[in-house]
Amino acid sequence: MILRLILFSGFLSVYGIGEVRAELYDTAVLQGLDKVTARVSTIEAPVGDTVTFGALEIIVRTCDKRPPEDPPESAAFLDIWEVHPGEPAVSLFRGWMFASSPSLSALEHPVYDVWVLDCKNTRPPKGAGPGG
Repeated sequence: MILRLILFSGFLSVYGIGEVRAELYDTAVLQGLDKVTARVSTIEAPVGDTVTFGALEIIVRTCDKRPPEDPPESAAFLDIWEVHPGEPAVSLFRGWMFASSPSLSALEHPVYDVWVLDCKNTRPPKGAGPGG
């Protein structure tokens, strides 16, 4: 029984299952499409801040990306609301979006499409710089 457990845990680590190996980043790079104007915009959304795209307000809760030695994947957990003046905000999307599979978990909206392109760090790491 113990041998099976050891072999199974070895199998999991070889295939990266059961290990958390993604790195957290402070900014999600999103792309948005306004279907009315056919305008595509690249949006840099800092984690925890609200960014607007048309009538949408987007908050990135977390953004992570696999290390370079693993198959490429960036993913972000997003909250997206539609906001019109004089009306309450309407929640449109809450969940994970994956750069490699945008249709897996997509924003369903008649006017806007939003998807994840990448995650990146825009702020220097803590302890970096003069006097670190």
